[in-house]
Amino acid sequence: FLLDTHTIQARPHPFLKDHTIMSTLRRLSLLATLFPIVSGEEGSCSSYHCAVEQDASAEASLELLQIGSASAASNQNRAKAKSSQDGPTAIKGGLTLDHFRKKPLGAEASSTPTCYDRSKHNQWAVVDSHLHVRPFGGEPVPYTELMRWLRDSGILFANAYGIGQRLPVDSNCTYYLDCPGTPVIPSIKNDMYNGQESLDYETHLSKNEKEAALMASVGPVMTMSMSFPDLHEPEGVKKRMKLLEEEFPGKFRWMGELNVAKQALFNNSQGQPVPLETIEEWAPFMEELRAQKMPVAFHSDLGNDAEPFKYLPQMDKILDTYPDNTVIWVHLGGLSKQLDPLAPVLLEKPLYASEHIDMLKQRLRDHPNFMLDLAWDVLYDEVWSDPAKLPLYRDFINEFPTRFLPGTDFVAASTKPEKEYQSELNKTSAIYKEISDEAFRNIALGENYFQLLDMEYTAPQIC
Repeated sequence: FLLDTHTIQARPHPFLKDHTIMSTLRRLSLLATLFPIVSGEEGSCSSYHCAVEQDASAEASLELLQIGSASAASNQNRAKAKSSQDGPTAIKGGLTLDHFRKKPLGAEASSTPTCYDRSKHNQWAVVDSHLHVRPFGGEPVPYTELMRWLRDSGILFANAYGIGQRLPVDSNCTYYLDCPGTPVIPSIKNDMYNGQESLDYETHLSKNEKEAALMASVGPVMTMSMSFPDLHEPEGVKKRMKLLEEEFPGKFRWMGELNVAKQALFNNSQGQPVPLETIEEWAPFMEELRAQKMPVAFHSDLGNDAEPFKYLPQMDKILDTYPDNTVIWVHLGGLSKQLDPLAPVLLEKPLYASEHIDMLKQRLRDHPNFMLDLAWDVLYDEVWSDPAKLPLYRDFINEFPTRFLPGTDFVAASTKPEKEYQSELNKTSAIYKEISDEAFRNIALGENYFQLLDMEYTAPQIC
């Protein structure tokens, strides 16, 4: 039963709806990837990342990955046709780091070139470049457990974001929206905790040979992002950057997510838009970021339903003042729960999806170091699940395939189960079934991420 993966995919048994059993099956199939078993069927796939329509949680349904089925079918047929031609061999089984290493270490080192057949995989992202590994308050998911979650979900690479604000230590809240009126306070503590967790995990691996072997084969390869800066008070940011480097040499290679304007925090005494004149005072730490070739990611709400472009001047000021910095505008250019772009068929304002896209296109053309991330399941709720909006954003992404990064924006609080992470990965990956092969390789398979951080990895070609 375990080996007959195609049967499992074609006729899902109710037995598989039990999340614990699904996790067990995924771990068994991961072992099958590390220690292959001949199934007797050409092209059979025994990894979690192989199911065409496999769902990750008991609560998220397959409909999350079935939007625009005609486009998805076209992708699959094209991949099948190309795989029959001479050239690289389609990857069989699950993805491993050797499929991405520029200089493979294992069996891939001496094998013929391979390619990724989109028709044989679920087309989820293998990179989570926007993962908060600790909550605003309370306990996080234990780091060793979180690494297992990522492996179970097919994530080979992840970028650990901190959170630059903390809830009071005497608060029983883990999420600020659950505690309106409770102030959140800018702090470097989250980054310090994350840095120490990373070091402790390295010690853990040195004492656990089997887990170290898993990390070497299927990751996740972790990078880290510093999130402490209070952009209203830029003095001292450069000094604290130096402190983190001294304490955790080479660990932090990214800065973000930093709040420029975040309306969701208004009720917690934070998130007010940074004054335009204050942005000019960022020069010392922005210069240091350039020197270290470190990208910086900003949360800057575009506006709200009443005033859709209310905070656009803040982002424009950043782009115009620091054109040589790599700037990432998270959440597809400032979308939020306060601003839902309208489908183009509607007549009423405030913001059409096409207007949002045109605004972003112009800035991508004007600023070559400007990027967008596709993190947060709100994008699924507001965009990917809407058949009127989806084609517009799909075509937009295809037009700028080197300017987007994948992510979930998951916050790893200990109160959340593994299936919640997988549900968010499912939702944030829904768009990847729709985009072109070039965009899929650059975004979902991580080529943009690897090039941004100058990593020793490259995404496999698409069959």
